[in-house]
Amino acid sequence: MLPAHPARIVSGRHNRRRSGPLATLLLVAASFGPAAAGAAESEPPVTLDPVTVTGRATDAAAAGLALDRPNTGGSRLGLMPLETPASVEVIDGRTIRDRGQTSVTEAVTQNATGFTSLAAPGNGGSSLATRGFAGHGSVMQLYDGTRLYVGSGTVTFPFDAWSAERIEVLRGPASVLYGEGAIGGVVNVVPKRPTTDSRNEATVAIGTDGTRRAAFGSGGPVGEKLSYRLDASGNRSNGWVDRGDTKNLAVSGAVKLQATPDLAFTLSNDYGDQQPQEYFGTPLIAGSLDRALRHRNFNVADSDIRYRDNWTQLKTEWAVSDALTLRNTAYHLTSHRHWKDVESYAWNAATRGIQRSSYIEIYHDQRQVGDRFDATWRNSVFGMKNEMVGGFDLNRIEFKHTNNSPYGGSSTVDPFDPAPGLFLNSAGTSPRSRSRTRQYSLFAENRLAVTPQLSLVGGIRYDAPTVERWDLVAGTAYTKDFRATSWRTGAVYEVIPGLALYGQYATAVDPVGNLVSLSPTQKDFDLSTGRQIEIGVKQSFLEGRGEWTLAAYRIVKDKLLTTDPNQPAVTVQVGQQSSRGLEASLSLGLWEGVRVDMNGALLRAKYDDFTQTVSGRAVSYAGNVPTGVPERTANVWANWAFLPGWEVRAGVQYVGKTYADAANTSVRPSYTVVNAGLDYRPTDNTKLSLRAFNLFDEVYAVAGSTGSWVLGRPRSAELAFSMTF
Repeated sequence: MLPAHPARIVSGRHNRRRSGPLATLLLVAASFGPAAAGAAESEPPVTLDPVTVTGRATDAAAAGLALDRPNTGGSRLGLMPLETPASVEVIDGRTIRDRGQTSVTEAVTQNATGFTSLAAPGNGGSSLATRGFAGHGSVMQLYDGTRLYVGSGTVTFPFDAWSAERIEVLRGPASVLYGEGAIGGVVNVVPKRPTTDSRNEATVAIGTDGTRRAAFGSGGPVGEKLSYRLDASGNRSNGWVDRGDTKNLAVSGAVKLQATPDLAFTLSNDYGDQQPQEYFGTPLIAGSLDRALRHRNFNVADSDIRYRDNWTQLKTEWAVSDALTLRNTAYHLTSHRHWKDVESYAWNAATRGIQRSSYIEIYHDQRQVGDRFDATWRNSVFGMKNEMVGGFDLNRIEFKHTNNSPYGGSSTVDPFDPAPGLFLNSAGTSPRSRSRTRQYSLFAENRLAVTPQLSLVGGIRYDAPTVERWDLVAGTAYTKDFRATSWRTGAVYEVIPGLALYGQYATAVDPVGNLVSLSPTQKDFDLSTGRQIEIGVKQSFLEGRGEWTLAAYRIVKDKLLTTDPNQPAVTVQVGQQSSRGLEASLSLGLWEGVRVDMNGALLRAKYDDFTQTVSGRAVSYAGNVPTGVPERTANVWANWAFLPGWEVRAGVQYVGKTYADAANTSVRPSYTVVNAGLDYRPTDNTKLSLRAFNLFDEVYAVAGSTGSWVLGRPRSAELAFSMTF
C-alpha cells in the first residue's frame, strides 16, 4: 500500500542514515540474485514520489545543501546526496525566490558550486559552464527529469524560477543517466506539483529600468482523489540598454488523480513566451571596453527575438507492491524561436566607427515527442539489501532551420551615438534544412548495501540515436546511426552517521555538434568520449543545521575535432582536453536566525591536444585554457533575522577570468557581483522585500567574442510584496 502522506518516507529507506546504514552497490546483475525472494519482508512501504513535499516549507527545509533529502537529479533511485557517490546539490525554490533570482540561470550560477553563465541571445540565454566544459553540448538541461534536446546550440525552456519547487544540480559526467551531452554536468528543474493541502501565493514587484513583475500560484485538493497546481509569472522591463525592452510569460498547470492508494496519474502543461533584450554585445575599442558604451545598443531598430515553448507531460506511477514500483512518463515539447538582428560588431580604426555585419534572420521549429519507462525493484542479494531501477527512453525530434544564409549586409555606425538603421536581408529568408532524430536507450542503475556503512552504486546505459537530415537548398540528405554505452561505478562509506566518504569512476559521451542539427561536415565523426574519477566527503552535522562537502576530480575528454598538423585543410578527430579541480561547499546555521552558505571551485582546464588552422597553417593550442571556462569561482550568501519580522541578506558572486579564443589572447576579466536584500514581515503571511542587484555597479562580461562582450546587468533595485493565503 502507498502511504497516505509522502512525508512518511522518513520511516523508510531515506531515514536509514540516522539509524546506521548508508550502504549500497550498483551491480546491475546482482539484483537478480538468488535471494530476491524475501525482499518484501525487509523493505518498508514504498511511496510513489519520495521527493514530493506536500506540507508548507519550513526554514529548515529551505536552507542548506539538502544532503539528507531525496532527489532525482543524481540518481534514478531517488537517493539522498549523502547516499550518492557524486557531487549533487539541491537548491530550494523558496531560497531562490527569497534571494530575488527570477531566472533559472541566475539561480544556478549564484547558488550552485562551480557553475557560470555564458548566456547570450544566440543560445537562448541559458548556456552554462562547469568543471572545464562549456555550452549546451556538455552541460545538459532537464525539466522534471526529462532532457531537452539542443537545436543549433539553443535551449529556451525552462527559464522562469517562479514555478520551480527546486533545482537539482549534478556536477560531472551524467551520460549514464541522461545520454550524450552531459560530460560537465546536469541542471534539473523540478516544478511545483499538485498538493493535498490548499496553498496560495502571489507576488508583485516594481524596480529600476521600468521593471514590473507579477506572479501567482495556487494548489490543493479538488476532491478526495483529485488535486491541482497552477502557476503564472510575468515580467516586463525597459532594459538597461537603449531599446532594451523585454517581457516574458510563464504558465504551468498540473492535475493529479490518485486513482487508488497505489496508482497515480499526473497531467501537466507548461508554456513559456519570451521576448528577451535584443542586445548582442558591446564592441571593444582597440581591444578594450569603453564604459561610455555600456548602455548603447548596436542592434537595428526593427530587430526581433522571440521564443515560445510548450511542454505537455503525462506521468503514471504505480506501486505494484512493497518491492516493485513502475513509472511511465510521456511528453510532448514544441519550440518556436525567431531572431532578426545584426549580431557582429567590430571597431574600425581607420573610420573610427563600429563595423556591423552578420544581418541574421533565423527560425527554429522543433518538436520532441518521447516516453520514458522505468521499474524499481527492491530485493535482497545474499542477505544484503538491494535496489535496482531499469527501463528505456524513446524520443523523436523534428527540427527545421529557416534562415537567410549567408548572412550578408554591412554598415558602420558611430560608437557613441549609433544610428540603429533597419535590417538588411539580401539573401532572403527561407527553409534551409530539416532533420528527424530517433533515439532509444536502455538503462539500469543498482545500489547494494554491502554492510550497514558501505554501499556500492553503479549504472549502465546504451544509447542508439539515428539522425536523418535534409538540405532543402542543395537537395541532398544523409542518415547517420550512433551507438554509445556509458557506465559508472562508485562506493559510499558512512564513517559515522551523517559523515560519508565516496569515490566514483564514470564514462560519458558528447556530440561533436548538436545531434538534431548535425551538419553534413560532422556526420562522419564519432561521438566524443570522456571519463572521470572523483573522490569526496560529505557531512551533515548539528542535527542538519550544518552541512559541508569537498570533492576532487579529473575529467578527460577524447575525440575532439582538430586540424591535422600536417594537413591544415583536413579535420581529424584525435583532439583531447582535460580538467582537474577541487570543489567545496558549506552551509551553517551559526545561531538562531543567522545562516551562511558558501562554495568555491578551483579548476585547471586545458587543451591537451588541439590544433586549429590560422592563416593557412596549423597552430597548436595544447596547454591553453578552453574558451568560456573560468578557473576560479565562488558564491557566498549570508542572512540574519536581526529583529522579529526583519531579515537582511547579502550575496557575493566571484567569477575568474575567461578566454574568448583558443589562443588565449583575448581575456574577459574576472568579476565580483554583490547582491543584497531586506525583508520585513508585517504579518505571518505577508512580506515586503527591498533588493539591490550588483550593488557596487560592477562592469563585467558574461559572454562574447574577441571583438565584443555581452555585459551583465548594472546596478538595479526592486521593491516586492509577497503573500500567502
